[in-house]
Amino acid sequence: MDVNDIRIAVMVAGFVLFLALMAHTWSRRRQSEHEHAARLPFEGERDSSEGEMQ
Repeated sequence: MDVNDIRIAVMVAGFVLFLALMAHTWSRRRQSEHEHAARLPFEGERDSSEGEMQ
């Protein structure tokens, strides 16, 4: 077994882990979490603007 074989194995394992992470992140089960996270910046905006006007 050559050092290049080890490098290839590590690269392939990293690529497989990357694909698994992408599949987990973009799965339909996590869609509601993404929508909630997308609304977070706008939820705090109303509270701070109301406090400044008073």
